[in-house]
Amino acid sequence: MTKPTLPAFDPADVAESNATGYPEPFREANSRRWFRRLGDHVGLTNFGVNLVRIVPGAQSSARHAHSKQDEFMMVISGELVLETDEGRQTLGPGMCAGFPAGGGNAHRFINQSDKDAVLLVVGDRTPGDEGTYPDIDLRAGIGSDGRYLFTRKDGTPH
Repeated sequence: MTKPTLPAFDPADVAESNATGYPEPFREANSRRWFRRLGDHVGLTNFGVNLVRIVPGAQSSARHAHSKQDEFMMVISGELVLETDEGRQTLGPGMCAGFPAGGGNAHRFINQSDKDAVLLVVGDRTPGDEGTYPDIDLRAGIGSDGRYLFTRKDGTPH
């Protein structure tokens, strides 16, 4: 098969990054998941599409909920534990989860297996979105550049 040309592409050709905007002391816990920013690769601006590889023992993010952003996730490969306000459940390839904006259901994925797992994540980029983190002293708000700015729950900087 010939290599596709844009707008078509092979996700493996998009660089992986484990960069995170999380401040210390939360950065390390979120440095073992690797993103391929597929939507950015083709210039999408209204929503993000990310392929996230989560290594054994790692999490997708700190458990969080969005005020204005819808999120949809699909397990592509491996096995992940979805942790929400309702508890924990194990998801395998092809299984999905969705979180409507403002629903308040804090969530994250944890890889408790001994193999990498891959998750497809789709979320919109609604201005004014805020993230709440019930388990840690963290709050997020979207800045004018579209990136999240993190503070403590009382609004003071980290």
